[in-house]
Amino acid sequence: MKLKIRFISIIFLLLLISSAYAQLQRNILTHSTNRQILNEALIQAPDWHPYPTISDREKWNVVPESVRIGYIKKAEQYLGKEWEILPATFFLDFVRNDNRTRYENMFFGRRQRLTCLVMAEVFENKGRFLDDIANGVWAICEESFWGVPAHIGAQKKGSGLPDITEPIIDLFAAETGELLAWTYYLTGDKLNQISPLIKERIELEEDRRIITPYLGRNDFWWMGFNGERAVNNWNPWINSNVLNIALILEKNKVRREDVVYKSMQSIDVFLNGYPDDGGCDEGPGYWGRAGGSLFDYLDLLYLSTGGKINIYNDLLIRKIGQFIYKAWIHDDYYINFADASAINQPEAGLVYRFGKRINDPVMIGFGSFLSIRQKNGRSSEDPDDGSLIRVIPDLLITNELQNEKPIEPFTADMWLPGLQVMAARSHPDSEKDLYFAAKGGHNAESHNHNDVGNFIVYADGRPLLIDIGVENYTAKTFSSNRYDIWTMQSQYHNLPTINGVQQAAGREYHAQNPQFSSTASKVSFSLDIAGAYPANAKVRSWNRRITLDRTKNLVLSEDYILSEWKEPVKLNIITAFNADVSKTGWIFLTDKRNKSLVYEIIYDPVKFMVSDEEKEVTDDRLIPVWGNRLTRLVFTVKDKSLKGQYQLILRKKMK
Repeated sequence: MKLKIRFISIIFLLLLISSAYAQLQRNILTHSTNRQILNEALIQAPDWHPYPTISDREKWNVVPESVRIGYIKKAEQYLGKEWEILPATFFLDFVRNDNRTRYENMFFGRRQRLTCLVMAEVFENKGRFLDDIANGVWAICEESFWGVPAHIGAQKKGSGLPDITEPIIDLFAAETGELLAWTYYLTGDKLNQISPLIKERIELEEDRRIITPYLGRNDFWWMGFNGERAVNNWNPWINSNVLNIALILEKNKVRREDVVYKSMQSIDVFLNGYPDDGGCDEGPGYWGRAGGSLFDYLDLLYLSTGGKINIYNDLLIRKIGQFIYKAWIHDDYYINFADASAINQPEAGLVYRFGKRINDPVMIGFGSFLSIRQKNGRSSEDPDDGSLIRVIPDLLITNELQNEKPIEPFTADMWLPGLQVMAARSHPDSEKDLYFAAKGGHNAESHNHNDVGNFIVYADGRPLLIDIGVENYTAKTFSSNRYDIWTMQSQYHNLPTINGVQQAAGREYHAQNPQFSSTASKVSFSLDIAGAYPANAKVRSWNRRITLDRTKNLVLSEDYILSEWKEPVKLNIITAFNADVSKTGWIFLTDKRNKSLVYEIIYDPVKFMVSDEEKEVTDDRLIPVWGNRLTRLVFTVKDKSLKGQYQLILRKKMK
C-alpha cells in the first residue's frame, strides 16, 4: 500500500509539472487524414523498405569507411562476452534507496552493446557477430520488464518488481521494442541461419509487451486520452517507437493500421498542447525528445505512406523544429530553463534531416555546424550506439552532412509569446558582448522549476549569470518533495525572495502582463512576477524590467509594492564567474577560464547590503557544466518601505 501511495504521489507531481497550456484542438494529423485515406496510403509491411538491410551491400557503402571500421572495432570487444543478468535486488534499488543508476547502467549497457553489434555485422557481413547478437536478443527478450524501475509504478501492483502479467509501456520499453524491431529488419535473414525461433521470439515479445497493450489500453497517461492535461516528451518519444515496431513487425493489415491511426490521434494531443510559437516548455535540452521525437514519428509516417501523409509545411511543425536553433547561444550553450542543462548537444543528423524536410536553410546549416562540433556526427573513434531510429538514417547521410556549409544561427532577438520566453544579443552576427534570455510563464510547466521571471546572461559567449539546471534524477526529483531540492527553488534562481518567501509550485503561480519590445539599438522585456508568490509573501505587484542597450550594458529594474513588511527583500543572483564584492557599489565578475574577461555590476549601496555565498557543486551531472562551485550574490534591501524600486547595471569592466 505504501508503494502504491508513493507511486500515486509521483504521478500526481508529473501531472502537475507537465505543460498546462490550454488544449488547442488543431488535430493536424487526423483532420487531414481519415481512416480511408490512411488505408489507401499505407505501404504494407512486406513492401516497406525505408532503409537498406544487411543484404543491400552497395547502399551501405555511402557510409564512410572510417565510421564502418569504428563500429567493427568497438563491437570486437564484445565478442564472446557473457550478457550480465539484471538482478531483482538491483531493480529494487529504486524503492529501497531511491537509486536509479545501478540497474540502469546495466540495462542501457545491454542495449548499447546490441546496437553496436548489429551495426558492425551490417557493415562487415561475415557472420562474426551473429551469435553475440542472438545472445543479446535472447537476453533482452527474457527480461521481466523492458523499462526501468522508476517507471514500473504504473502497474496495478505498484512500484517494486515488475508484474509480468501486466505489460507497461514506458519510454524504455518502447525504445527496447524499437531496437529489436530494427535488429529484426536489418539482420533477420541472417538470424534465421542460427534459428528461426529468434525472429519468432521477437515477434511474440513485441506483440505481448507493446502492440497488444498499446491497442488495448487508453489509460497510459502519455497517450493523452484522459483529457486532463497536455502531454510532454513521453508522447512523441513512445509513439514514434511504437509506430516503428508496428510498421516493421505487425503482419495483420487491420491491426497495423489500427496502431498507425491511434498513434496519429495521440500525436495530435501532443501538438494540441503546443503554443503557436513552437516553443518547448521543457527547454532546448528536451527538444531532442520532444520536437526531435516528433520528427522521428512524422518521418516514419512520411516514409510509410510514400510521402502522402506530409505535414512538414504546417507552420507549427516548422516552428517546433526551428526552436532548437533559436535557443542556441554559442558553442554548446543553449537557453536552459527548467530541468534542461546549459550545455546541450542536439544530434547533428536529426537537426539536419528536420531542416531538410521543412526546407529551412538555417536549420540545415546548423545541422552541419553541429556535426563539426560533434566530430562529424558519427565519428570513427566513438560510434553512435543510440536509437537505431536515428542512427540508421544519420549514418546514411554522413557524407551529405559533412559537405553542407555550416551556419552558426546567431539570432538578434526572439520572442515566444505562448511560452513567454525571450532572448536578445548585442550583435546579430556574433557572440561578442552580451546575450540575455528571460522567461515568464507559470510554475507548473513540464520539468518545472519555480522560476517565473528568471533570466540568464552570457558575456562573449561565456555563462555569466546562470540558471543552474538540475542534478541527477532520483526518486525525489519526481515526488511531492521535488521542491526540497535546492536547484528547483526560486532562491537559487535570479529572483527575489520576498518577506522571506519563495515562489510556489502550481499553475496558479504565474506571470502577468509580459511585454517585449525590440529595436536595432535596444531590447526590453518586462512582466509582473507577484503572482508567482503565495499569499504570505504579502506582495501586491513586482514589476521586473530587463533592458539591453546593444552598445553598452544590461539594466535590471525592479518596482514593487508590498501589503506588509515582515523581513527584508533579498534579490538572488547566481553567477558562474568569480565574484569580488570588496568595493562598495561594485561587484567584479571574472571568467574562471579567461581572466581578462571581467564584467561589473553597479548597485546603489544606500539601498543594498551585498554578500556573496559560495555554493559547492557535488553532483556529477552539474560538475561538467559549472565545475565544483558557484556563487550566489544576495542583495538585501535596507529599506523597510512597502514601496520600493532599484536597478542593477551590468557592463564590461571599464578600463
